[in-house]
Amino acid sequence: MRLRLLLVSVLLPLLLWAALPVLSSGEEPTARSAQAIQKKIEVTRGKIGKRKGTERVLSRDITQYTQRIESLQDRIDRYNRRQAVVQSDLDTQRAALTRIQADLRSERRRLVRLKARLAEARVVLSNRLAELYKADTPDLVTVVLNADGFADLVERGDFLERIHEQDRTIVTLVKNAKKDATSTAARLDRLEGRQAKVTSRIQQRRDEIAQIKQAIIDTRVGKERTRAGKQAALTKVRVERKDLEGHLEGLEKEQAKIERALRGPAATTPPAGGFKGSGGPLSMPTNGTFTSPFGMRWGRLHAGIDIAAPVGTPIYAADSGKVVLMGPTGGYGNYTCVQHTASMSTCYAHQSAFKTSVGANVRRGQVIGLVGNTGNSTGPHLHFEVRINGSPVNPMGYL
Repeated sequence: MRLRLLLVSVLLPLLLWAALPVLSSGEEPTARSAQAIQKKIEVTRGKIGKRKGTERVLSRDITQYTQRIESLQDRIDRYNRRQAVVQSDLDTQRAALTRIQADLRSERRRLVRLKARLAEARVVLSNRLAELYKADTPDLVTVVLNADGFADLVERGDFLERIHEQDRTIVTLVKNAKKDATSTAARLDRLEGRQAKVTSRIQQRRDEIAQIKQAIIDTRVGKERTRAGKQAALTKVRVERKDLEGHLEGLEKEQAKIERALRGPAATTPPAGGFKGSGGPLSMPTNGTFTSPFGMRWGRLHAGIDIAAPVGTPIYAADSGKVVLMGPTGGYGNYTCVQHTASMSTCYAHQSAFKTSVGANVRRGQVIGLVGNTGNSTGPHLHFEVRINGSPVNPMGYL
């Protein structure tokens, strides 16, 4: 039964030791487990490694997007040059269109004049036809027989020729006016068709360039947004990584501090009368009943043994040494550590009161505190630890 109680009394301190925080500046450092800190260091380093891996991926993606954006910009530049060429062609086409429009205006005015001349010619021709219909036009035989002489005959012939010439002129005028009007109307149709064709070509080229250029710009904008998002993510990851590195630095300093405190006062002055270790088994740290042993409990190490005793029961130094840690903690409550040799130290948790001070040299069996119920505790007891080079070992092998 005693052995069972001893085994049960060993597990709880390990859990509490791993949970011990470091005191703020101005207070004495707490006895946080070096192993627990090392585990946190490893976890933190793993997180930093993951952040660095994410940074590499994001940096690579950002580089690729930058290259794609630059490639798109090259395409945009090419289309800008193409657009400049097309613009030059458009300017030429616009100039041609301006000339065509001027020609159209001129031809329209000419067509109006020709239509007026044709109308006049048709009126003259109509009048002449009416005259010919109403009057008997003398033929050549009548003119010769009625002539009074040769001179009269010549005169009558000239008159007849002038009548015929006038008739031919009227007919020719009508024909020419009609021909000019017809050709001008046809030329006007051609100019209007050419104007429509040139206008359509200008609009088509303009729309083509604008659509291609806009599509490239939209693609570039999308990639720039993606790159900006990745850049923001990269910045966030870098901040997290730097925070973790700062946290890691603090953990490493804390680990070094505890190791220096628990591995031995290499640079301290021995107490008067000599700094002696026990040279054998440690003495019992208090009078009470073993309630919890050293060992694994619920997947974690209980780094000492628990000895139940009433509040105020004296706690004795298990051997002579120097107090290196003392102060209130989280899980372990009021906590004291005594360095006995360069490698061995003992620690006492859940005290109701301290009876020594940091840096004090204590003797084996000297009262250094009182049993209490501080910290994470289910009842008054002493949590007692033995540490070799800062790592907890089973106290039962030393008592």
